[in-house]
Amino acid sequence: MQTPPLWVFGYGSLMWNPEFPVAERVIATLGEHARTFCMRSIHHRGTLDDPGLVLALDPSPGASCVGLGLRVAPGAEDATLALLRDRELISSAYVERVLPLALADGRQVAALAYVVDTDHGQYCGGLSLEQQAHIIARAVGGRGPNTEYLFNTVAHLSQTGIVDPNLAWLARRVREILTPA
Repeated sequence: MQTPPLWVFGYGSLMWNPEFPVAERVIATLGEHARTFCMRSIHHRGTLDDPGLVLALDPSPGASCVGLGLRVAPGAEDATLALLRDRELISSAYVERVLPLALADGRQVAALAYVVDTDHGQYCGGLSLEQQAHIIARAVGGRGPNTEYLFNTVAHLSQTGIVDPNLAWLARRVREILTPA
């Protein structure tokens, strides 16, 4: 697919749980895509009967998504590709792409990114933030509660200095839903 070095764009759980050896982490921006909870999760953060939501890169002209460029440790490229395909392509709702990524230090790299297939049955773009909050508050899947996914992502964004007002609002609202009145 790509000759070394292999870069991967992390915008959700790949930022805080890449599961592959990372040689370099750099804040990075991917253009023409928005980070949104626009994919129903029927494996990792929900079930077929009670889907959760996971973040996806939703193609969106004029938008941009700030996340992390992750350079795979030399020699681990093949194993990383196999791991990512097993993890990210579990239901074919993501499409694997190599896209131009602008690193914060001025470099431009081609990076592997997982973009939602807007024609896939798990795509659910257009849900309101309130709808998203209620789904995330209750869903649990094979990798744990949907809340854990949200809270870990928001915490990591904050630690790296990346601002995402929608995710910050969702985290606050989910905590409100989970706190008994």
